[in-house]
Amino acid sequence: MQRWPIDLKSTDWMMSGLLQPVVEALAGGKLVAVPTETVYGLAADATNGEACARIYEAKGRPSFNPLISHVESLEAAERHGLFDERAKALAAAFWPGPLTMVVPRNPASPIASLTTAGLDSVALRVPAAPVMRWLASQLGRPLAAPSANLSGRISTTDADAVIADLGDKVAHVLDAGPCPIGIESTIVSLTGETPALLRPGGIPATAIEAVLGCSLIRAAADDHAPQAPGMLTSHYAPAAAVRLEAQGIEEGEAALLFGPDGLPGAGQARASLNLSPTGDLVEAAANLFSALRQLDASGATVIAVQAVPGEGLGEAINDRLRRAAAPR
Repeated sequence: MQRWPIDLKSTDWMMSGLLQPVVEALAGGKLVAVPTETVYGLAADATNGEACARIYEAKGRPSFNPLISHVESLEAAERHGLFDERAKALAAAFWPGPLTMVVPRNPASPIASLTTAGLDSVALRVPAAPVMRWLASQLGRPLAAPSANLSGRISTTDADAVIADLGDKVAHVLDAGPCPIGIESTIVSLTGETPALLRPGGIPATAIEAVLGCSLIRAAADDHAPQAPGMLTSHYAPAAAVRLEAQGIEEGEAALLFGPDGLPGAGQARASLNLSPTGDLVEAAANLFSALRQLDASGATVIAVQAVPGEGLGEAINDRLRRAAAPR
């Protein structure tokens, strides 16, 4: 495994040929951990079934759980999915960015059936972070890339967490520091008459509804035939149990706090972190997964979580926390 520090404020990594070995590794069917604005992705050539099988193997991910394919532009996306006026409106508003759209699959697309879990739909995203777009463009193929972590466990938002989870299962890790958004993309399905929110994420559902001019159906968890990633009941889970809506902290628990008020008993916590002392949901989302990992490393058997408001990005934060707390 080779680690490549890159500075996204510069284009030197793009112009220098520094990452050509990474492109060659992807072309050869190997796995690469790539930073995006949401979380780190475990990337492989989406058209190569054997390469995508390596994703499932490395993560321990069930093969019925489809993967998101990342491309460099709407034009590239339309080679793989069928975009109606609703999809084009969302692309104009939110791409590049943390929005994944599930659309009918273009019959001409070479994306491997394993990538889509055999469905007649495909999940596509144009990420805002430039590395994934650049790699897809250089490779000339979409990149399948779920979060770069062990399946069901806490997603990774920095290179150290990727290496701790996956180590030598990846050929290269591109290290651009912490991800600025910190939770995965919002996933919207446009395969039916009424758009459906399959996974809350980095774009609030209300912003999507404003563009579409209608409300989104909220899809239920699906442990047998999910339409998209992040729909399993148990997901994003630390080794410790997670106790939600905590009114106080019991002795020996780890405390995940939010806002300025704190909770009774926080002083006796085994470890304590505040997602945002000022109650900022954007800051809280960016800190969520790294905070869960740090508290899990404390050795506490329970992580008690202070309530987080449900509006805006709070919907995505609470979605992740509910799945982390679900029976395993």
